[in-house]
Amino acid sequence: QLENLNVDVIEAGFPIASPGDFEGVKLVAQTIKGCTIAGLARTLKKDIERAWEAIKYSESPRIHTFIATSPIHMKYKLQISSEQVLEGAVEAVRYARKLCPEVEFSAEDASRSEKEFLYKIFEEVIKAGATIINVPDTVGYAQPEEFGRLIKDIKENVSNIEKSVISVHCHNDLGLAVANSLEAMQNGATQIECTINGIGERAGNASLEEIVMALQTRMDIYHKVTRINSTQIYPISRLVSKLTGFTIQPNKAIVGKNAFAHEAGIHQAEGRIPP
Repeated sequence: QLENLNVDVIEAGFPIASPGDFEGVKLVAQTIKGCTIAGLARTLKKDIERAWEAIKYSESPRIHTFIATSPIHMKYKLQISSEQVLEGAVEAVRYARKLCPEVEFSAEDASRSEKEFLYKIFEEVIKAGATIINVPDTVGYAQPEEFGRLIKDIKENVSNIEKSVISVHCHNDLGLAVANSLEAMQNGATQIECTINGIGERAGNASLEEIVMALQTRMDIYHKVTRINSTQIYPISRLVSKLTGFTIQPNKAIVGKNAFAHEAGIHQAEGRIPP
């Protein structure tokens, strides 16, 4: 269904997580044509090798490696220094690039990271071969204006940024994942990581259907196009709901059963007035 939707990239899973994950990613890589298939990996050699073994069957494989860069994550989660994080990131990207022509690097919790450190780590991983740098709002902390500014600042302060695609990955804890993603796009991001119906951990991720339809509906503002086949949005939304067991709320934008339905009399009248 994602193939029919014409997505550019499918992040199929985390191959080292379990044998089931590995086989699932491998099957997607073997089956799906016409888009990139990515496998997740921590900045560990064993993760990267396992990811490559799963995705190497794709006609367009990608290794996506990540490590936390915020002070709070480095101190309490990783318990290592920023120098060690930088060294590990560079080594991981360099190794991944030896295996795979396309490598994405994510600075986990980027929105709470020190900007100067982000500039440095992005510059170094691009030198090491990263073709995509991803800026996640991992805990859904950012506000649209500041997140857009972060993307703008990265674009202006990473000297070799033109050698890499800028990507963002936003969570919806404050209900701002779509707004943050659109603002990032306005400031230089050209890849948006999103999900059908906005599914994801905690409050979810940026909703693919909302981003796509915002771009299509307000072309006058965004001036961006995607290759998404929007006629497939509703069917895949219903399929994801059925498979996950997550009911789509009636007032969900774009795909809820009440979307675009007028109930108030004045709205019904306005809906009938010719343009």
